Amino acid sequence: MQITVYSAFWCPDCREAKRFLQRHNLPYTEIDIESTAGAAEEIIRRTGKRAVPQFVVDGEWIQPYRPGEGFLYEEMSERLGVGERWLSNRTGLCQ
Repeated sequence: MQITVYSAFWCPDCREAKRFLQRHNLPYTEIDIESTAGAAEEIIRRTGKRAVPQFVVDGEWIQPYRPGEGFLYEEMSERLGVGERWLSNRTGLCQ
C-alpha cells in the first residue's frame, strides 16, 4: 500500500493523521503544502478545496478528517486495514 499525506506544519489534524499512521507502522510520504511547489494547487484540483490533511492511498484521494469532528479513526482503521475500533471525544481518545 502506498500512502501520501498532504499536510501543513500548522495543522493539528495533520499531526493527528501522521500519528495514526505511525502508530500502525504504516509508511507514508509526506508533502507539506507550504513548502512544496504546486502541492496546494494539486489538492484544490483533486478535491475542489484547499483542505489538509489529505491522504492518497494507492492513488485514491481520501479526506481523513471531518471539520468539527476531527480525525476519522474508525473509518481510517477500516479503510487502511488496521482493524481497530476508536471512540473519539472532545477530551481525548479511547480505544
